Amino acid sequence: MSSNRPRRGFRRLIVTLVVLAVLAVVVDRIAAVVAQNQLASMATKEAAKYDVRSADTSVKIGGFGFFPQLFKENFSKVTLTMGQPKLSRIPGEKLTVDMHNVHVPRSLLTQQSGAVTIDATDLRLQFSPRELSRLAVAATGLQGLSVVAVDGKLHAKLTLGGSSADVPITPQISNGRLALSVDQLPDGIPAVLRTALQNRLADGIEIPKLPFGAQVTGVNVQDNSVILTAAVQDLKFNS
Repeated sequence: MSSNRPRRGFRRLIVTLVVLAVLAVVVDRIAAVVAQNQLASMATKEAAKYDVRSADTSVKIGGFGFFPQLFKENFSKVTLTMGQPKLSRIPGEKLTVDMHNVHVPRSLLTQQSGAVTIDATDLRLQFSPRELSRLAVAATGLQGLSVVAVDGKLHAKLTLGGSSADVPITPQISNGRLALSVDQLPDGIPAVLRTALQNRLADGIEIPKLPFGAQVTGVNVQDNSVILTAAVQDLKFNS
């Protein structure tokens, strides 16, 4: 009988350690959710300063373990997602903000006060070609212009003076504006259409004011949506 007692004691120790480990994970996750909600509230407040509203805002804290990162007051990556954002009254589909090296004071969770500072931030704004069409018409004055996505590539369709054209275009950032470069014009296209497509689209579109003072770094098309990428240095949230 005595030989079984050490085995039972060892099993109890293992069970106890497993239970404690599970409890630690649960507490870690609960604390992370509280912190994520607090950061989401702070981000929403900061975005409102730039006239940005969204249907919903969520935050996800990345990295290994919440408490180890909180102890160091530094989170390796925090991702902010805003669904159906509106920027300068222009509706978007999604705004994703990846924040790297996020410094969060521990007092923020206990006293509900403090400032969050972020070393580097990457921003992605996703919006539809239909909204790009509205911006392009406003910038060029071409009421017969529309922009559509076909198999992951943008096309400009223009009807002017009784003539129509459908040409592939490539979005580019030029001098702080969103230019639409015509890839190839079909033979025999009327001069009035040729001039309108080549010159007015190349002049570019004023880019909507982005939140957090972000500076646009690029533009591309993914899954039939237009994606603006931007960067922010030394971002700060106040509670």
